[in-house]
Amino acid sequence: MTDSITTHTVVPIATEDDARATCDALEDAVEEIETLTVVHVIEKTEGYPDKAPFEARREQAERIFSIVEERFPDGPAIRRELRYGTDVVDEVVAAAADVDATAIGFRPRPGGRLRRLLSGSDSYRLITESERPVVVFSRLGSQTT
Repeated sequence: MTDSITTHTVVPIATEDDARATCDALEDAVEEIETLTVVHVIEKTEGYPDKAPFEARREQAERIFSIVEERFPDGPAIRRELRYGTDVVDEVVAAAADVDATAIGFRPRPGGRLRRLLSGSDSYRLITESERPVVVFSRLGSQTT
């Protein structure tokens, strides 16, 4: 395998549907990735009750990780990174630093929990606050509902 900016890519994933759609988008690039670190952030809200029971959110994270692992059983090496925090962008950037990733990659999303991350000001924050390249994986025609 040749050196590539995507050799070790961190990919944030929010839901099971997002995991399937992100895997579709990664399909064309996966051969260039040696290690794929899947990041799922369980958002904590300061001063407010959590949105869902903690155990249910951990179970959702397990399902997300399993979807990616089952989709790419023969490579790349897949790492799980479960993070907790009040700011998804901060957690994704920190995860990339912690695992010494070569890039952060994402699939543009039309909506959902990570919409803030991947559109508008938060995508700008991800690009400007990360010391790593940010790669957009897009696969025309692959829509997961």
